[in-house]
Amino acid sequence: MATPEPVRDVRLCVVGDELVAGAGDLRALGWVGRVVARTPHEDRRLTAFPLAVPGETTTALAARWQAEASLRWHGPDDRPAEPFERRLVVGLGVADLRHGVSTARSRLNLANILDAAEATGLEALVVGPPPSSNRGPDAAVAPAVGDLSAAFADVCQRRRIRYVDTWTPLEGRDEWHADLAVEGGRYPGQVGYGHMAWLVLQAGWNAWLGIEAG
Repeated sequence: MATPEPVRDVRLCVVGDELVAGAGDLRALGWVGRVVARTPHEDRRLTAFPLAVPGETTTALAARWQAEASLRWHGPDDRPAEPFERRLVVGLGVADLRHGVSTARSRLNLANILDAAEATGLEALVVGPPPSSNRGPDAAVAPAVGDLSAAFADVCQRRRIRYVDTWTPLEGRDEWHADLAVEGGRYPGQVGYGHMAWLVLQAGWNAWLGIEAG
């Protein structure tokens, strides 16, 4: 009798602001839950740990992500109970623009996160900030989101890290902006998170996880 192939155990830490937690989504799935639900699970156990802090800048994220993620990968005694794969997803928002963090500092913060991940053997994927509404509480920063996304993309490109650009395809979509308006202009709802999830999946999510095309 052939020995069955072992099940891959993948622990996925998703760090970022409230968009990582699906704020505004009545189904409480956000883009993270939708992406994981649509990921093939036949030969793997995929567990996602969204580690979100509302309104967090990249400066604060760079300072705290390793300690929080380590608990999900190793537990309080720093000894994993069984072998598993570690993956890191960085979900970026627009808090840097709200709090006046310079583009240069934003770039450096992301670079520090990715370099620290690489130094510990982590494979990372970065999801960029989606468009903000021109009529909501982030109206003042909305025009600058595209430039911030481009800066993040450049940091990832230099390190050959997969970057999911959500701003470019969503900025011109009426459905996205209509969905933002439902939640007062700050958070997407089910339609918006569905769009984000689709973009993540189409950007090579399965390939990043080492899942062969079926």
